[in-house]
Amino acid sequence: MNIKEIKEMSSEDLKKTLDEFKVELFDLRFQRATGSIENPMRIRELRKSIARILTVLHEREG
Repeated sequence: MNIKEIKEMSSEDLKKTLDEFKVELFDLRFQRATGSIENPMRIRELRKSIARILTVLHEREG
């Protein structure tokens, strides 16, 4: 998810997406620990998307 898409979303949608990404990241970390992960690069993508969402949310608050 790129920054342009994130900035176009409402704050409520961003919070919902953030929760979904955190759950997916947890699941992927569990898969990595058990050795059954299919796409290890997805973890990196999710971490960056979470950081982008948090940045936009903090910008809107302040």
